[in-house]
Amino acid sequence: MIIDDIWQIRARLAVWIADPQVQVVLVSGGTGFTARDNTPQAVAPLLDRPVDGFGELFRQVSVAEIGTSALQSRALAGVSNGTLVCCLPGSPNACRTAWERILGEQLDSRTGPCNFVAHLQASVNGVS
Repeated sequence: MIIDDIWQIRARLAVWIADPQVQVVLVSGGTGFTARDNTPQAVAPLLDRPVDGFGELFRQVSVAEIGTSALQSRALAGVSNGTLVCCLPGSPNACRTAWERILGEQLDSRTGPCNFVAHLQASVNGVS
């Protein structure tokens, strides 16, 4: 657990991103609109390549569960140093939705026509 502080979030995340054994980091919480919701500001500068569609898709699948409140999610994802970083809302239901509707498939090498596994393995094996 990390407190809602941009610099502490970045520092901890940077350690995981630099570790060649870490392929995926899931960050839960801090993606709303309150003054202490700093996760997107902390994480975005660390990303080499944002996955722009992640937040869009997350909000789209969330509408069925929470209606237009899904609009207030600032969920995001991106790849940094070959590590997939996903920032999710803090609610258990939102995390479950993200896993069941997006991440479970995208982290499964059997999902086609594309998924993130090949990109993550390429990084771990030193292939770009």
